[in-house]
Amino acid sequence: MEVVLQGIAKHFGREVVFQNVSLALAPGSRTAILGPNGSGKSTLLQLIGGALVPTRGSIAHHIDGSTLEPDQVYKHVSIAAPYLGLYEDLSLRQAVDFHARFKPLRSGIGPQEVARIAYLDHALDKPVLHFSSGMKQRLKLALAILSDTPLLLLDEPASNLDAQAVQWFQQLLAQHLAGRTLAVASNRQEAEHGMCDAALDVSAFKP
Repeated sequence: MEVVLQGIAKHFGREVVFQNVSLALAPGSRTAILGPNGSGKSTLLQLIGGALVPTRGSIAHHIDGSTLEPDQVYKHVSIAAPYLGLYEDLSLRQAVDFHARFKPLRSGIGPQEVARIAYLDHALDKPVLHFSSGMKQRLKLALAILSDTPLLLLDEPASNLDAQAVQWFQQLLAQHLAGRTLAVASNRQEAEHGMCDAALDVSAFKP
């Protein structure tokens, strides 16, 4: 997927989060969105994914030369972020099944495979509510990375992960990144955005 942002600004009331952001994410590109906490990284990531509308400027999403209508963008995007919840009243098996109804998983992957990949085999029938923070983060990342989407957005993916789990995340991402457009929001942790070959510092667009 190609995503083109032109002259983007985002305001929340009188607060100007950033302004005059122009960025083109080419198909298959890998871009880090950098900045300290509170700089607007998550907001920009949500704009790229079509979950937010800019105050000024325009965003266009293209697949194979065709422009997507705004209400169709979500079908082609998967995201993992600390502020996004899981279906905590469901078991892991039920949560993956529910997710797959709206965001199909990559070929050959089902609930048992997701659990195996995320080292959650033992918790397949356990309510997500009772997962530790690290288990929940592994599930969020597995669902996003293993979804069959051309645009993958990761917001501070190393959150709640220990060193071993960070290594797991990096390996999983490398295995399922070919041909996909990636944007990673990070407060400059190399472990999170080491696969990116371009970067945008949100702090440079503050008023």
